[in-house]
Amino acid sequence: MPTPPRSSRPRTAPQPSRRPSARDARPPAPAPAPARRRPRWVMRTVTTLSVVVLASAGIGHAVLSSLDEDIERVDPFRDMKNRPEAGHGMNILLVGTDGREKIGREEREKYRLGGAPCHCTDTIMIVHISEDRDRASVVSLPRDSYAVTPPHTDRVSGERHGEHPLKLNAAYAEGGPQLTVRTVEKMTRVKIDHYLEVDFASFMKTVDVVGGVEICTDQRLKDSHTGLDLPAGRHTLKGGQALQYVRARHVDGASDLSRMKRQQHFMAALVDRATSSGILLNPMRFRDVTRAVLGSVRADEGFGTDELLDLGRAMRNFSPASSEFTTVPVAPVGHTVKGVGSTLKWDTEKSQRIFEALRRDQPLTGHRTRDEAQRVPVDPRQIRVQVENGTRTPGLGRRVDAALSAIGFGTTRAPVNAADRDVKRTVVAYDPRWDRSAKSLAAALPGSELRAVKGQGATLKVIAGADFEKVRKVRALDPGQGEFGVVRGDEVGCS
Repeated sequence: MPTPPRSSRPRTAPQPSRRPSARDARPPAPAPAPARRRPRWVMRTVTTLSVVVLASAGIGHAVLSSLDEDIERVDPFRDMKNRPEAGHGMNILLVGTDGREKIGREEREKYRLGGAPCHCTDTIMIVHISEDRDRASVVSLPRDSYAVTPPHTDRVSGERHGEHPLKLNAAYAEGGPQLTVRTVEKMTRVKIDHYLEVDFASFMKTVDVVGGVEICTDQRLKDSHTGLDLPAGRHTLKGGQALQYVRARHVDGASDLSRMKRQQHFMAALVDRATSSGILLNPMRFRDVTRAVLGSVRADEGFGTDELLDLGRAMRNFSPASSEFTTVPVAPVGHTVKGVGSTLKWDTEKSQRIFEALRRDQPLTGHRTRDEAQRVPVDPRQIRVQVENGTRTPGLGRRVDAALSAIGFGTTRAPVNAADRDVKRTVVAYDPRWDRSAKSLAAALPGSELRAVKGQGATLKVIAGADFEKVRKVRALDPGQGEFGVVRGDEVGCS
């Protein structure tokens, strides 16, 4: 797998695939990844990604040499066979874990971190650094993704398991970093070159050391589970509040998918902060930030000081515009598995095109075209819809369901007849907790009536009336474009 050149040697052509070792593997990795159930350790992703960016200062080996000792080592590649073929560039698996026991009692109470820590992952990301070190592509893998593990030994019980279905984040609990890497490689056919695992404490320290991270929101963000309460506007978040921001998953009906988008935005903002604040030019601040990150990180043996410096030298011109973020496309309808529960099944065709782009070292954005779709607050792909035919016109329900599905809404594909068959005006019925999703759906149905129904739940209802003519194309306010919803780092900052 090609890696950044040592400073004493010119760049060489890509070498045949082989398992990296501490001295042999070159590239270091970017931002820390999300983890644990509630938090979406994108932040961690953010954290590690910032390390890569910080290293671009090229401050000397002396500043970083002692940091190697702070990194706890794991061997996620031990005895792995039949791995995917190495592509071009470097792939880092960023995993977020809990680690709340490292945070003081007062802060745990303030930021709603009660309960026993869970030694599992919540968010998993693949960070791809292009071979020319000019681009970083970050792909979020939803924690509830449907997965099938390879055969393995349970790390707690020692019991030997054959392959079996589970949610992706459960792979860590059964087999630790090794099973997590094996499962991700099996699902994506993308070879993982480095493994990084970050916890809450590291994330909070890193955000504080860089002086906070600025984020913007066009609406109030309130989540009773994490305690997040941000009014609309511009905010500079310090460690604890930043943790609340990336963990929040009850802000609206979009839940986990919405949280992943916020985490991606935060990562881009952290990179912007690191590259624009002078940290890279200040050896002492640079050292403090890297210590904050690496002090709570677990990584493979191949990720060390030399690799960090090599990658840093190759990335001196890295900026938010050089980064792109997306989430693996999932099927609109959940996939229930006996003994596992409700899971998210990836859209096979679209997800494979994303992973093929990583293997080929190609950008995810591709060619962007302009469209006239109306912008709405919630991505249609995150909105579940049940369609009812409120008229006596045969097939109207199927027509409305198909039209909404065609522009991205997650319809049930099973329209039914409404109790009232004399509806004149199309109705969007919704639980008040999902009011933003309802507004997004109503925008696709010009002239429709919004009707709040307390206790209806997360699934919105469309009762097609006699006035229905057509569905209007809508697109989320988020700048994500293209079929994969990719955004660049410079598109999600405060303007």
